[in-house]
Amino acid sequence: MLLHVTHETRYAYTPPVETAQHLAHLKPLATGSQRLVSHALAISPEPAQRGESPDVYGNVRAFFALDSTHGELVVTAESVVETGPPLLSPAASLALPWEEVRERFRYAKGLLFDAASEFVFASRYVPRHEDFAAYARPSFAPGRPVFDAAMDLTLRMYRDFVYDTESTEISTPAIEALAQRHGVCQDFAHIMIACFRTLGLPARYVSGYLLTQPPPGRPRLVGADASHAWVSVYLPGDDGPGDWAEFDPTNGRQPGEDYVALAIGRDYSDVSPMRGVLHGGARHTLDVGVTVRPLEELPAEAPTRIQTQTQSQSQSQPRSQSQQDEDPS
Repeated sequence: MLLHVTHETRYAYTPPVETAQHLAHLKPLATGSQRLVSHALAISPEPAQRGESPDVYGNVRAFFALDSTHGELVVTAESVVETGPPLLSPAASLALPWEEVRERFRYAKGLLFDAASEFVFASRYVPRHEDFAAYARPSFAPGRPVFDAAMDLTLRMYRDFVYDTESTEISTPAIEALAQRHGVCQDFAHIMIACFRTLGLPARYVSGYLLTQPPPGRPRLVGADASHAWVSVYLPGDDGPGDWAEFDPTNGRQPGEDYVALAIGRDYSDVSPMRGVLHGGARHTLDVGVTVRPLEELPAEAPTRIQTQTQSQSQSQPRSQSQQDEDPS
């Protein structure tokens, strides 16, 4: 599929901001099943400095600084992404029992390093707690392969949890969302990751977008979508490194061609779409609009305009996540 994504973030500040520095994760990843065709990032007011660089996880992050007083900030990312069926490396084992995988990530002198070990430890939004292990255990029968356990946990969470945009905030602990069985996709991703890590298994957070379908006979509403989040689980090889398989507990399925991966990290704090340090602007309001649609639904001139912006820069819902998650941290 060729998908066009527009992600607009608009802040209004009171009093105005005097100076600011921002970091954004708004450029989709290039992966084995996803190709970035074009990307443009428009910022108003015009920054005094801007640039982009990879982070430690391979995400592309944009940095920009504003040195003039402004009462509003508008950041618009437009991307065209070609997506395909998810690809899993032949090196990844679908048969390894979860207990064997857990033992590979227990620390022992002389063990070969596996980069996935970083995703076994607790992180800011994903603690390790016995309550997560207790919820996960019915999916982790003795000898069950990691892939099968992950799919079972995904389906159980889809049945057990209620998607409720009023039930949680960015700061709501995952253990609280687990107890109340209500939340948004960010909460569900954190809970599933916590289940894996508490059992000693690597799992990571994926931010991105999901192509939602309008009601029958109704047009697709521009700006009506939201960002999304799901989980990536590590499947090692029989005798070495493996690959990551993705699961979406919010929708009870594996991501496919209708998903666009934006960034990966330990949890939401590593990949928040926008964060900043401000001088001024004690209060602010936030408005976020996301639109994901097939490229053929755009006017004929739109793809050309986006491609032109990308070249200029290089020369110079099913259930989905609450927009409040865009707030800078």
